[in-house]
Amino acid sequence: MSAPKDFPRPNFPQPGRRVTDRQRASMLRVDQAGEFGATRIYAGQLAVMGDRHPDSRLIAGMAAQEERHRKHFDAMIARRGVRPTALQPIWNVAGFALGAVTAAIGPRAAMACTAAIETEIDRHYSEQLRELGQDDPELATAIADFQAEEVEHREAAIAHGAEQAVAYPLLSGMIRLGCRAAIALSKRI
Repeated sequence: MSAPKDFPRPNFPQPGRRVTDRQRASMLRVDQAGEFGATRIYAGQLAVMGDRHPDSRLIAGMAAQEERHRKHFDAMIARRGVRPTALQPIWNVAGFALGAVTAAIGPRAAMACTAAIETEIDRHYSEQLRELGQDDPELATAIADFQAEEVEHREAAIAHGAEQAVAYPLLSGMIRLGCRAAIALSKRI
């Protein structure tokens, strides 16, 4: 009996197959959009919580890292001539609103938002790294470096009570679903 045939998988490169310029552009577009969205979520949280809440310093630190990630992807987009997402005005408002609403629910809900988003971003970046392989070391290095910081954000959010937020499973699930939708849309639009 012969070995089963390994059928192509849409999100993983096949041996000898390289990631196309179009796929790279899509990766950059969605990553820049995601980092922009993250800066807006944290801005919304800080607008509600102010700078006197004990978690504000943590949130401001995470926001600064997200801003650095965004600037890095902005530069790569400009250098490579990649079109950013046309949805940025929507992500601007939606990100700020998500941050403000979760912070208004309470600090644990704000942390639940961070934990949910960073869980999806960790998954998303892992998929991109598998897809890239060795095709684009510059992009892969940026993704891997930023992924490590995103995981740190998730762990910090959990340590600061994310899982004790009111209706955590529902809140987390809804935010993760929204994040997946935003990723899918930003890849194309």
